[in-house]
Amino acid sequence: MKPLLHAEFRRLLATRLWPTTLLVAALLGGGLVGVLAFAGPENFQPPMPGVHTEAGVRTVLGFLGFTSFVPAAIGTLAVTSEYRHRTIDCTFLFAPDRWRVLAAKLVTYGVAGMVYGLVLSATAAVALFGAAAARGVRLGLPAGTVIELLARVGVAMAAYTVLGVGMGALIRHQIAALCVVIGYLYGGELLLLMIPGVRELYPWLPGGATAALTDFTAVADALAEQQSSSPVHLLPPLAGALVMLGYAVLASTAAMVKPMRRDVA
Repeated sequence: MKPLLHAEFRRLLATRLWPTTLLVAALLGGGLVGVLAFAGPENFQPPMPGVHTEAGVRTVLGFLGFTSFVPAAIGTLAVTSEYRHRTIDCTFLFAPDRWRVLAAKLVTYGVAGMVYGLVLSATAAVALFGAAAARGVRLGLPAGTVIELLARVGVAMAAYTVLGVGMGALIRHQIAALCVVIGYLYGGELLLLMIPGVRELYPWLPGGATAALTDFTAVADALAEQQSSSPVHLLPPLAGALVMLGYAVLASTAAMVKPMRRDVA
């Protein structure tokens, strides 16, 4: 198992995907949060609570959840690129036990997702505290709570990376897998949230679990207000974390079991 892990980490670090991924994490974390906090959510149309309030800080940090398609796409590319370029043939010849190969990929990209989440959260923290200091505004949440919320965001990003690996192993076709992953995370769940009867399932979906984990309810509340319906009640943060863990475990299991039952081609 160690040689496979070593090979996967070398493969990851040898590609341009890794530095690009960290740059994207820094731009999304620091850039998105920095712009929102410096401009002031209270100046948006429609206005939102400012970062001097608890709701404002949670809203600004909660928007990071909408970037989850990035680590999910990275995990998807990690597997589908091997099928696309046919390097998976050599990989499986070197290690005929396919579950070991896929387990090594899951571990490698799980760690990569954690690093991505760390960079995203760290740059977001610097941007938020820096923007508040530049504007002379006192944040509506203590620093410890802000760090805790950002840590939850980082955990969610690691889970989405593993989910992406699982989807890539199941679908294999790169374009199709990316369309499914990005399309579902970017718009699919929001559409489900608008359908009466189906919207009650939202708290148990990955997006709803992420919203619960990060205490971000602004989007769900806004859609409920537009539809003149009652707000969707999200799970407690711990339950949201457990649901995300469950999805990661299911994706990991599927990623190891399904490819062993079919041909590589």
